[in-house]
Amino acid sequence: MLRRGQIRTAAVAVSRVIEMPRIARVEPLTTARALRGPFDYRLPDGFTDVGVGTLLAVPFGGRELLGVVAELAADSEIPEERLAEPRAVIEPSVPAELVALARWIADEYCSTFSRALQLVLPPGAGRGVAPRVRARTVLVAEATDAGRAAVANGARLTERQRAVLARLVAEGPLAATATGADHGGLRRLADRGLLALAPREQRRRPATRAVGVRDSGPPPLTAEQHAALAPVLAALSAGAPERFLLHGVTGSGKTEVYLRAAEAALAAGRGVIVLVSEIALAPQTVARFAARFGDTVAILHSQLGQGERYDEWLRLRRGEARVCVGPRSAVFAPVERLGLVIVDEEHEPAYKHEGDPRYDARRVAARRAADAGAVLLAGSATPRPESVHGLARVRLARRVDGRPLPPIEVLDMRDARHPLHPVTREALADVRQAGRKAIVLVNRRGWSNFLSCRSCGHVWSCPQCDVALVLHRGERVVACHHCGHREPVPAACVACGSVSVARHGAGSERIEQELREALGDPGFPILRLDADAAAGKGAVARTLERFDAAPAGVLVGTQMVAKGHDFPDVTLGVVLDADQTLRFPDFRAEERTFALVAQLAGRAGRGGEGSGRVLVQTLTPEAPSIAAAAQHDADGFLTGELARRRALSYPPFASLIRIVCTAEDAADADGAAQAVRERIAAPDAVVLGPAPLFRLRGRARSQVVVKAPRRRATIASVAAAVDAVARTRAGRRASLSVDVDPQ
Repeated sequence: MLRRGQIRTAAVAVSRVIEMPRIARVEPLTTARALRGPFDYRLPDGFTDVGVGTLLAVPFGGRELLGVVAELAADSEIPEERLAEPRAVIEPSVPAELVALARWIADEYCSTFSRALQLVLPPGAGRGVAPRVRARTVLVAEATDAGRAAVANGARLTERQRAVLARLVAEGPLAATATGADHGGLRRLADRGLLALAPREQRRRPATRAVGVRDSGPPPLTAEQHAALAPVLAALSAGAPERFLLHGVTGSGKTEVYLRAAEAALAAGRGVIVLVSEIALAPQTVARFAARFGDTVAILHSQLGQGERYDEWLRLRRGEARVCVGPRSAVFAPVERLGLVIVDEEHEPAYKHEGDPRYDARRVAARRAADAGAVLLAGSATPRPESVHGLARVRLARRVDGRPLPPIEVLDMRDARHPLHPVTREALADVRQAGRKAIVLVNRRGWSNFLSCRSCGHVWSCPQCDVALVLHRGERVVACHHCGHREPVPAACVACGSVSVARHGAGSERIEQELREALGDPGFPILRLDADAAAGKGAVARTLERFDAAPAGVLVGTQMVAKGHDFPDVTLGVVLDADQTLRFPDFRAEERTFALVAQLAGRAGRGGEGSGRVLVQTLTPEAPSIAAAAQHDADGFLTGELARRRALSYPPFASLIRIVCTAEDAADADGAAQAVRERIAAPDAVVLGPAPLFRLRGRARSQVVVKAPRRRATIASVAAAVDAVARTRAGRRASLSVDVDPQ
């Protein structure tokens, strides 16, 4: 006889069986903006393990597509007998919390649910129903108890058989190909019960390079590090979704704070995501975390092989790895029980994704941490004003070794006729003579910015984009850095026939040559690090390895050389054309200039003798950002920058949204932009445009910019306007893209 409580439990169980979801609401993975799901499918018998995040092969519009289950339901508005059934379940699935995150991204960045879901899929999924990559399996041989006894008792075996079994006993299971025996010989031993043969998954382990990593165990924390770490550990202990900004000068030990926070999260049974701004920095960070936490660390980035990425993703999905390190896409790693999200060098614009959806990994990290009840820890020596305004700030004001920050000397280049100031040339010569190292930053690649005819003024421009072509002398081409167009270096002007061709400006390629000529020592290595010199898998790491291993030398390049590298023996840092970023029509120009100078300054004086030295060449030595950077005055700069932005209603005091319309014809692009503007109805919003942009990849462009204090309402209004225009005749003649928080 059942008691009352048992009767209630039984009734609930029966009701659950009756109401068991039979309908899967599936979002097909397409790129069409006008297509809005999810769509209902009837789950047939046998599809019992389907849940939110399951990947299904579904019939859709006369073809078979991959879809993601967004929701389960007991019934549908459409009669069940009219619903199609999924064809198959595709493994592995996506965690349900990432499906929810994708839905938020679609809404936050005016994209579609389908496009956002493609960010969270397993590597190799999303381009057809059949996965492009699977787990690798190999045949593994393992000695049985009988095999161990045969070796110990001197059983009757051939010399090769005894050697194979002895090796398996000594070393444990081995891939069949590594045993030294052919398949037939192994099979005969297996038939006698002396060893077992079975397929097993084999991990494709990423090859990482630990450039500049010198981790000999956890160092003692400074008093500042203890103080900065305390509120982070308290939040981790309480399970509170707090958000912190670790504002620490270069060399102040921010990475050790990250490691201690990660250690606390792991001890509490929680997972960790560590975001780095560049793929080039991922191996260094992985090496530091792996030295502390071993094989529980996984790495995810686009330069891994597809199989390597899949295996690392699967280790995280299964809980075999609990720490994920990578650039912005690692924010979607399937980390179990997420407890801590670290965003290193949070000031870097590389955290903004350029494709649709145009998400900002920093904002996505904050959302994911909030959803998981995790702690967000963003760090930088030059934090964004948005972060200073919105996060609880903890400080590291001094370097861990007690050394002062290097003095910065500003060099006026207004009357200069050579890309290297005399003081710079002398300082580099001193570095060579002393056998030291230097880093030289020039924020432009190539040899010269553009070419012009001295006779008629003709400028060589890209036929697809309204921009000048950049000279790459080593490759003997002029190239477009937007669409990739290349053509041979001109011998004469195509307009007037003159052979007098002028070169303007200096990029990293020319500076490399200038340094070789100025220093004149073939035994003193000069290495270049930019997108041209470091093309190809592992090229950045190889260049950094060479510089790290060299007893002396110069590393010259673009912003790559200033991003988080730790070389203790660098004594000189040089920034050329430091005010270049100030010449862009961008409200972040001052912020970026300050960060560029301060970050490069942080590479110098980290070890060796003396505090190092930094030289900044500029045409505007009085610029506030350069003057503040020269004084290492981050607080003064941030205070002034926040006041300026508040007065002008720029982020973080308002949100910016940019809508770009592109078309073959300029009138179509402008017409679509005007139609979008007319449909935006957001309270208190300022709508600017349409305004033409330079032609890109053969297509005309027009943009509308919206500045508004009410973020959510404005995003919704812009999304509705874009969707409405996309369905009109004017909208169909143009492509529309929305960029929330443009960089």
